[in-house]
Amino acid sequence: MTHTLRIACQEQLLPGRTLQEKWEFAQAAGYDAIELRGRGDLHLHRRLPELRRALADGVVMPTVCVEMLHFFGAFDEEQRRDALTQMKSQLSVIAELGGLGAQTPASYGMFSRRLPPFEPPRSEEADREVLLAGLTELGEHAKREGVTLFLEPLNRYEDHMVNRLDQAAELIRTVGLDSVRIGIDSYHMNIEESDPAAAILAVAPLIGHAQVSDSNRFQPGAGHLDWPAWLHALDAAGYDGYLAAECRLTGDPVDAVRSVPAFLRRAAA
Repeated sequence: MTHTLRIACQEQLLPGRTLQEKWEFAQAAGYDAIELRGRGDLHLHRRLPELRRALADGVVMPTVCVEMLHFFGAFDEEQRRDALTQMKSQLSVIAELGGLGAQTPASYGMFSRRLPPFEPPRSEEADREVLLAGLTELGEHAKREGVTLFLEPLNRYEDHMVNRLDQAAELIRTVGLDSVRIGIDSYHMNIEESDPAAAILAVAPLIGHAQVSDSNRFQPGAGHLDWPAWLHALDAAGYDGYLAAECRLTGDPVDAVRSVPAFLRRAAA
């Protein structure tokens, strides 16, 4: 590998009551960082005292992944505005922690063209306008804060607007802000990309973050994803950011979480 593999784990997967306890386990297991989860109602902002203490104790927290019920691509204007407010707050918090950025999809569970009634209540043109406006607003906020917004394509059953890396790339190029990049996810790519490695290379300069889980959404190594091809493509793309484990766990949960760094480093060798 050209670049040293840096691996993070989402906080809810790690055993321990506090971030400091989770960090102790993470380091022993071979992780390099913890990815935070950002719920709605400005929850991450309310955690700032806890996060500041963890930072002072040496916990590395470079990124946050949103965990909300509605997103900036929502059909409802009030929900869109709230999602934008939540994401701006999360970007500001991760900036205060000296981190890199925040990852969000355009929407989740709102509509799928693959399931009845098949036709969404908003046109593709209107979808695009909403997405470009939201990405621009969030990207400008991220730029002011010195961090990055990562747009995550989701599979066709979870979102009807941004499913593939090339779709995210087209929106990001149109927005034209360096503070907006693609947050790739190996699970969604396994469903949507006919050639995941080629898809990575095609948008290489725009990849800002990467999340990892296997083909079945369990921890890397528990499914059939071609990890050497995926990781080597990411390396060839020049990516030197974190690989954040965002997955469900099968088997003993502690053993499952502990297995991820060693598995990924073997696959990348």
